Amino acid sequence: MSEPIFKVEMEVRDYECDMEGIVNNAVYLNYLEHARHGFLKQKGLNFAELTQRGIHLVVIRVEADYLSPLRSGDKFIVTASVERVSKLRFGFAQQIFRLADNQPVLKAKVFGTSLNAQGKPKYFEELESLF
Repeated sequence: MSEPIFKVEMEVRDYECDMEGIVNNAVYLNYLEHARHGFLKQKGLNFAELTQRGIHLVVIRVEADYLSPLRSGDKFIVTASVERVSKLRFGFAQQIFRLADNQPVLKAKVFGTSLNAQGKPKYFEELESLF
């Protein structure tokens, strides 16, 4: 896995937990997405502005290993780094760690691509700053 180059601290909110009192598995995808958008901003790319310009970044595959649950009030860190998979595809290596004990919570690989306004895969020079 690539060395993380972006980190964001977050805290579990009550409504993100299921009946078992742990974060619902689907919520972790939101945490990962929040970190990816922050990563883009750090690299000088604004997700909303890219979309307005007809550059659509989409997720095409997620591989996630759930290692340990988070509970309401837990503070945690989400990391992100990116690598080129092909000319049109990129992969984000992401991890989540609980802050109280630095326990690994989730390890994921999120694959994406860029589409033009018509929904066709397209290479955009603007995305080179990611790599």
